[in-house]
This record gives sequence, structure tokens and C-alpha cells, in this order.
Amino acid sequence: MTTSTDVLPMLLTEVEVVSIERLSPTFVRVELGSPELGNFGVEGERYDQRIKLVFPDPVTGGITSVEGADESWMATWLDQPTGERGHMRTYTIRDVRGSGVDTTIVVDIVLHLVGDELGPGSTWAADAAPGDRLVMLAPRAGFPFGGIEFTAPAGAEVLMVADETAVPAVCTVLEQLPPTATGAVFMEVPTAADFQEVRGPEGVSVTWLAREDAPLGQRLHDEVVAHLGISGATVEVAPDEVDPDLWETPSYSSSGEAIEAARAVGHEFDGLYAWIAGESKVVTGLRRHLVNELHIDRSQVAFMGYWRRGVAMKS
Repeated sequence: MTTSTDVLPMLLTEVEVVSIERLSPTFVRVELGSPELGNFGVEGERYDQRIKLVFPDPVTGGITSVEGADESWMATWLDQPTGERGHMRTYTIRDVRGSGVDTTIVVDIVLHLVGDELGPGSTWAADAAPGDRLVMLAPRAGFPFGGIEFTAPAGAEVLMVADETAVPAVCTVLEQLPPTATGAVFMEVPTAADFQEVRGPEGVSVTWLAREDAPLGQRLHDEVVAHLGISGATVEVAPDEVDPDLWETPSYSSSGEAIEAARAVGHEFDGLYAWIAGESKVVTGLRRHLVNELHIDRSQVAFMGYWRRGVAMKS
């Protein structure tokens, strides 16, 4: 199996499907292995650690090579025709199993999104089998990698909100929260058959919402605003007001807008930490409630557009 060189500050390696499990109509769990994954590591908890997978092109089967790769690999990859390089997408690590050369990384892949064609990751996962290969970029122990956005302060009341694309991240964070954590989690999925058993602290309530025939994100929006005490509130978000690259954390804004310093204490939501991810328009509407209407400080929130309906993701 082809692996990356040790000089790279991240793991760049070809991985092989070790096992695959259909969790529900919408989710497939894929376990990926490579001897190189023995060098995987992050400092502290993994929480919502992101990695990148490069899938073979569904038409040509072409996939990038990592043979002799150096730090110019990404630029070289982008210069290749799509049919030769494959397609890069971002995923959350759902689990890490084993150790040393037997280390495997588990990823849960969404098979479809209502009203949208299957993307390259979904297309690949729908027919994946043990022995199939693809390329992974992941953290190498001892080197900074980024990709963790969950940064709840100790003792904060946690609010986590997700559609199906962010369910793996939320479930992974829940399993790593301290037993004393408190808060609420809301997750919208296409159907009740997609509900999952997930471990978490007793003080964190978990609410699963089946979308069924409702508009994307509507049930999620309604439940969250009701939880925050503003039941019935609506926010209109025009298509041209949605940033398809929406990504705002306490330390970064995709809009380039400066992150203001924290306001004075004494606000109703001082102890809240909110992590909201999913379709960009839905996330934008919730952001307006929290920041503009409830005046929750931006240092307490992370809003992430994992995808935009009708817009192909870059990676």
C-alpha cells in the first residue's frame, strides 16, 4: 500500500476499506486502515476533528497518487484533471480504533440529501466494499493540523444543532464531553429510521427530529428557537444573503468581519456555548436569532455551513 513520507506535517496516505456498515437509510459507516495511521494523533480531545478524503472519480475511477508527495502536493493535485485526481471532500472522524500499524479511522458518510443528487462521497459510499481504496489527509501526531471547532469553556451550557451532515460530529463530541456537562442537542435527519443511539452526559438532552415531508431545516429551526424561549419566531433569509462558505467561530469569520470583544457579563445567555452546523441557509437563520435577536456574544458561538443546497462543495 502506498503511504506518505515521514517529512510531511500531516498524514497523506492511501487507505483501504476494512469494514463497512449500513447504519440507516441515510448513513454508512466506513472503517479505513493503513499502517501509516499509526502516526495519527491530536493534542487533547478530538471532538469534531475534520479530515479530508479523496474519492476516485465515479466515471474514470481515477484517483490521485501520494507517491513521493511533498508539501506542494495540494497545488499539484489541483492542477490535475478531475478524472485523474478524484474528488476531495471533508468529513469528521467518528472513531479511532486499534493502535500502531493496526490503527483504523471510522467515518460516517451521508448517502443522500433531499432534493439533491448524490455527491462523489455518497456515490462512492453507496457501493463501497472492503478492499476499496482512497486517499486520506489527517493529523500527524506532534504537528498542528486544525479542524477542531468545538471549544466549549469548562462549565458552559452546551447547545449543539445539526442536520444529517453534522450528525457524526455532534455524536462524536457528545461521547467526549465530561460527565458533568449540561445542555441540549437537536439533530434533524431525513427519517425516523435514521435516529441513532448515542452516549452522552445525563445532563445533556438529545432531541432527534425526523424531517419527513417538512422543508429542510424547518423542524430544526422551530425546536431550537422554542428551546431558547422565542417560540414562533421566524427569520427570512433570501438566497443572495447566504454565504455558501459560511464559517464563523469565536476566532474566525469567513466574511472577514472582525470578531468583537466579549460584552459585559450579566446577559441571560452568558453561560451558553452554541455549536451549529448544517445547510448554510438554515444555519444563517439560526445565527440571526442568536446573535442579532438574542444578542448572544459571538465569542460563545460557532456557526458552520457544512453544505449549501444547490451548490457543489469545493472540498
